[in-house]
Amino acid sequence: MNIRDWLYVLDNCLAIDLVSRKGKFGEIYNIGSGNEKTNLEITYLILRELNKPKSLIEFTKDRLGHDRRYSLDITKIKYLGWKPEHVFEDALEYTIKWYEENEWWWNPLMI
Repeated sequence: MNIRDWLYVLDNCLAIDLVSRKGKFGEIYNIGSGNEKTNLEITYLILRELNKPKSLIEFTKDRLGHDRRYSLDITKIKYLGWKPEHVFEDALEYTIKWYEENEWWWNPLMI
């Protein structure tokens, strides 16, 4: 039930680019989306997209000191005019499709 602020990788890159062009030198800008979901919610979305059963989920113990929630104050980057360009659920579909089409990249990492 840990919570994370989920952001599509291309939106993250766009935010970095914006900060590099419009941000004030020496300032810190948190990049986030305000799209908080539990890890389990993300798992359910992925399983639904892959048409797989929830019975595939295997729960594990959290590691010691694991943060229950990662959340960022993105007020400063919003003042630069930034917001995510991609709807999260659509971006998740793009990501899953990429992994399905690029097994050559990730399969060797499974060893």
